[in-house]
Amino acid sequence: IDVGTLETGAPYIVMEYLDGRDLSALIREVGPLSPDVAAEYLLQACEALAEAHVLGIIHRDLKPSNLFLSKRMDGTPLVKVLDFGISKVTGTAGSGPDLGLTKTTAMMGSPLYMSPEQMSSARDVDVRTDIWALGTILYEILSGVPPFNADTVPQLCAMVLQQEHEALRTRRPDLPP
Repeated sequence: IDVGTLETGAPYIVMEYLDGRDLSALIREVGPLSPDVAAEYLLQACEALAEAHVLGIIHRDLKPSNLFLSKRMDGTPLVKVLDFGISKVTGTAGSGPDLGLTKTTAMMGSPLYMSPEQMSSARDVDVRTDIWALGTILYEILSGVPPFNADTVPQLCAMVLQQEHEALRTRRPDLPP
């Protein structure tokens, strides 16, 4: 909401106070969500990201712990997208020069939710990498596990790049087609 410097010279940031919990905490507590609840949460995250994408901001680190569940004044659920710390800022709609933090070939992001192209080059991604991450989040909140999982990051990368994930209905046969 605001930034500044105290009289002592110490910097400060004023942020919105959020009451609630993140989506990963909810999944740990209650397990997989119903399709209706999962769709409501993901649609709200999509709306927030659409706003960011219009401004040329690519999040690059979407995961359940960065989707915070709060409530509106009327008690209805409200999803806030958090932690744009490694976001990439480009020209409008994901085109234009990279103004983000990624200036090396270092892996940036959470591997379980990274798109194949982000695994290859975090700097060269566009808005589709956030869409991939939303898909992996939806899979996880419906099944309780991410679509790909491995013991090491190289194994995970190989799986994402070379294999199909297990069908969601194999894990949750009760889901509608």
